[in-house]
Amino acid sequence: MISLQELNALPAPQFVATLAGVFERSPWVAERVVLARPFASIVQLEEAMCAAVGSASLEEQLALIRAHPELAGRAAIRGELTPESTREQQGAGLATCSPQEFARLHELNAAYSRKFGFPFVLAVKGHTRASVLEAMEQRVDHGPEEERATALREIGRIARFRLAALLTD
Repeated sequence: MISLQELNALPAPQFVATLAGVFERSPWVAERVVLARPFASIVQLEEAMCAAVGSASLEEQLALIRAHPELAGRAAIRGELTPESTREQQGAGLATCSPQEFARLHELNAAYSRKFGFPFVLAVKGHTRASVLEAMEQRVDHGPEEERATALREIGRIARFRLAALLTD
């Protein structure tokens, strides 16, 4: 962990590198807020980063959503998840799915991806395998705009959890 005061004092490249894992494989988010320092609180930093995502182009937002791995998907099986995603998916029990749960997750991941063109994103902290499946089953029925907005809100929640694990006030 690093203090917010220490983060604020880092040179820009180190600031960006420190926050690189907050938004999945998308350091551009940290790059866009580096000049807004110093941040008075972790909440203020989170809000600035989420505002950068909100003001990004549609293409950038879709790229951010697509940077997220499928839940219990191929990247997880191959061990290619970021350390943050690995911890989060394990915490929700996705690494210990039954064969039936695993098959249903893959079926829903495929249906969701076909419909929306990006992976299902959920801040899985506090979720169980059953609640993840339930969320997937509900959200696959959303319209494209509603689901893009939902995915971006979930990415904001993920960022909040990751910042809380990385920084102290």
